[in-house]
Amino acid sequence: MKINQLIEKTGAVTIEQNELLISGIRTEDLLEMYGSPLYVYCEDVIRDHCRRLKNAVSYPHFSINYSMKANSTIALLKIIREEGLSVDVMSPGEIYCATLAGFKKEEIFFVSNNVDLQEFAYAKEHDIRISVDSLSQLEMFGKAFSGSKVAVRINPGIGDGHHKKVITGGDATKFGIHVSHLDSIKEIAKKYDLHIHGLNMHIGSNFLEYGSYMAAGKVLCDIAKNFDSLEFIDIGGGLGVNYKEGNKGLDIEGLGSNMDRLFNQFAIEYGKEIKFFIEPGRFIVAESGLLLTRVCSRKENPNRTYIGCDSGFNVLMRPMAYGSYHEIVHCQSVEGERETLSVVGNICETGDILAENRALPKVNVDNVLAILDAGAYGYSMASNYNSRLRPAELLVTSAGERQIIRKRDELTDLISSQLVNNEPVG
Repeated sequence: MKINQLIEKTGAVTIEQNELLISGIRTEDLLEMYGSPLYVYCEDVIRDHCRRLKNAVSYPHFSINYSMKANSTIALLKIIREEGLSVDVMSPGEIYCATLAGFKKEEIFFVSNNVDLQEFAYAKEHDIRISVDSLSQLEMFGKAFSGSKVAVRINPGIGDGHHKKVITGGDATKFGIHVSHLDSIKEIAKKYDLHIHGLNMHIGSNFLEYGSYMAAGKVLCDIAKNFDSLEFIDIGGGLGVNYKEGNKGLDIEGLGSNMDRLFNQFAIEYGKEIKFFIEPGRFIVAESGLLLTRVCSRKENPNRTYIGCDSGFNVLMRPMAYGSYHEIVHCQSVEGERETLSVVGNICETGDILAENRALPKVNVDNVLAILDAGAYGYSMASNYNSRLRPAELLVTSAGERQIIRKRDELTDLISSQLVNNEPVG
């Protein structure tokens, strides 16, 4: 089972007498302490993945910008910064959170997408590096900030990813300036005296083979030769994790060797060594996280058995949005005779399905299920849909200590920003 891989990476998760324990505590006891559902993260796994990725590349001017949209919880950002990573941000809100986590202005890269002038102004006010991803946005930026440095996001014409909704390169994506528009980039830059000091790209999310990624990187490096004074190239992220047991994971060491060759060859051809970035998010945090959820019902239909739990797509969006697979562990019976079940949530939508036709040991009301690999795009995509409360987040430190890093919502949080007749509600 994939849970064994997590156990190998951290002492925080164990199996004793066929029961899953976290920091030596039974999962039902954790839910009694902190409420259900509950996100749990293992510090050891985050640090291990940061170090593994850093050590895969030897090019002297290589750095990693963690894509914080994957998980922007401040306590986790602090761990990632301690490991020497910078951050890739998508909004003023993410700039704000990154600053609170201790990242310096030079450690933050604002990769914008269809933003208004106020967002550019916020980033400029805080002296944050900015990337634009369309000719019209470059024009907007130039009119407002002539003479500035700016990076440009390129669509290299190549895309990859686990679902069509997360492919961000190629002909059917909203992201980046297509490779055919290089002359227009130069014209706008000249018009407003803009200094194009960086190029970046992103081809998609959660790829497990790096052939397309490296091919796109080669395209971007070839494009870079059209710009005389670049300071950096960012070849993007999307590095995948293996959500399903038995599938081959991404070969990080092989990817690192290929990146080294690409970066060093470009330096030779360009005539100097410049900085190279990558911007992984999921790879850093996904496997660190579990979502614990309590079973509230068991429903026997003629052709299907439904296990209803207190986590819906308001807590974990990925299965509904992308048909994503997450392994599920029965915390009170990790191994046992299996039956075919569909695990569903408590949201009033037919599509509120966490797993269909899954083989699990027999599950009863009040059992606890652990949904694995929930550290990325879990809480960061959570909502209060159906006026449900978002869960708490718990960190299990490398020392085995438990720390609440986000409190569970309270009912008053649902109305904290609402007004009736210009007066606060409640």
